Amino acid sequence: MRRGLTSYGDAEFSLFLRKAFIKGAGYSDAALERPVIGIADTGSGFNPCHGNMPQLIEAVQRGILLAGGLPVRFPTISVHESFAHPTSMYLRNLMAIDSEEMIRAQPMDAVVLIGGCDKTVPAQLMGAASAGVPAIQLVTGSMLTGSHRGQTVGACTDCRRYWGQYRAGQIDATEIADVNNQLVASVGTCSVMGTASTMACIVEALGVALPGSASPPAVSADRVRVAEATGAQAVAIAKQRLTIDRILTPAAFENALRVLLALGGSTNAIVHLAAIAGRLGFELELRALDRLGRETPVLVNLKPSGEHYMEDFHAAGGMPALLRALKPLLQLDALTVTGRTLGQELDAAPPAFAQDVVRPLDAPIYREGGIAVLWGNLAPGGAIIKQSAADPALMEHEGRAVVFENAADLAARVDSDELDVSPGDVLVLKHIGPRGAPGMPEAGAFPIPRKLLRQGVKDAVRISDGRMSGTAFGTVVLHVTPEAAVGGPLAYVQHGDRIRLSVSRRELQLLVSDDELARRAQAQPLQPPKAERGYRKLWHAHVLQADQGVDFDFLRAAPSGVKVPRS
Repeated sequence: MRRGLTSYGDAEFSLFLRKAFIKGAGYSDAALERPVIGIADTGSGFNPCHGNMPQLIEAVQRGILLAGGLPVRFPTISVHESFAHPTSMYLRNLMAIDSEEMIRAQPMDAVVLIGGCDKTVPAQLMGAASAGVPAIQLVTGSMLTGSHRGQTVGACTDCRRYWGQYRAGQIDATEIADVNNQLVASVGTCSVMGTASTMACIVEALGVALPGSASPPAVSADRVRVAEATGAQAVAIAKQRLTIDRILTPAAFENALRVLLALGGSTNAIVHLAAIAGRLGFELELRALDRLGRETPVLVNLKPSGEHYMEDFHAAGGMPALLRALKPLLQLDALTVTGRTLGQELDAAPPAFAQDVVRPLDAPIYREGGIAVLWGNLAPGGAIIKQSAADPALMEHEGRAVVFENAADLAARVDSDELDVSPGDVLVLKHIGPRGAPGMPEAGAFPIPRKLLRQGVKDAVRISDGRMSGTAFGTVVLHVTPEAAVGGPLAYVQHGDRIRLSVSRRELQLLVSDDELARRAQAQPLQPPKAERGYRKLWHAHVLQADQGVDFDFLRAAPSGVKVPRS
């Protein structure tokens, strides 16, 4: 209770006053002598991904009490992907600030971070990394799958698949309404390997969550037992003073990136890992990541890169099964929140058994990792493509640029019969990057023009400075850096330019001379977006680019010179 005392000029009086008020809530001196474990409560009526929060908090509290600690719940911001305008990414940094300051301000010996929806887990880890106290992550878990006309469906890869059929006129309004009732069968996060599931797996790979905790569904008894065990472990790390910086090491980040690639996971995870690493003074090195991608195959057969759902991954053994398959490629000496190394945890993991969801290294789903990094005059700072969810026929492609200047321009013209677009064209969407939108929305997998859908076109090369949902699929180039809003070359692409994409050569090239690009830049002076007040003004003044995690510049730690993964 002496941690972070409020200042009244007399420390003993501050402690006296604190105890007086907390005793008003019914606490005894014996209770207050125990390790205090904060529980970050991110429950919200606007966040169905966190709809099991009351049950999880009850189980965490039980675990803390059984282990001899004192649980104290406190609220923070809760962010849901579908209920956050203009985008949940825009609010991630605000949630990170809230989490950091509440952890720092309130007297706790350790903290349990409960999150699930896409941006909540990275926000909590960013905040906890900066606050520096012992911390353990508990994810809320994935939703159950539904069924539509005998087919298993789940959010949100199937959302996009059925919506595409509806836009193309292949299914009617009655059927799309029926599908809408089945896609989300319970509370919890998306049931495919979208961003939420990817981050759940990554926190286990980082070592900040208990082994086996990533995959249990939100409404399962397994999830509740994991919550109880997480509470108990929070007391252990408080007593050991196992601070988060001892776990989030370069070796841990390398393991997380290996897992991301082997999952065929969400491209958003690169942005989030860059932000978390930046809070510790590390720099995420895209070229080294691409090197890992060439030697780390996709092993997990989940949508959108495969066939199955998170329920199936859990039944197949979850993360211990994947980590065992990846063992020759992992940094086994990385410390975990259990106080043991990753190698020790894998030695103690349940035995392997026959299943078809997690493949062995010598029989992968894809020979390379799910994500490739591209460079060229269109993306001097790099760009990302999820090659495991792309059309192989389009990964070596050259075509004419069809340009949309921003999201409003796209909405106004994409379904027009007058749109000048043909099969084989490259679709370009500008100004949806960190500053341009603002908030780097998940609009990168933007719709195929209806004119092309009617011709049977199911995919096209799409390029933007934005993101896409981890549940999305298609030949989509994302995170083009620098973004258009800060004067990146993307800003000067014109309708009719030729663009070449070569995933094998990791190339994204605008076939326009440097002199012509310079002429266009001079003729089109930069007008960066700005705001008059509030959080949006802060955002525009301080947000960084995708390769630095879209964090605020003033929240990153001083650079240590350490790069992850290590070259």
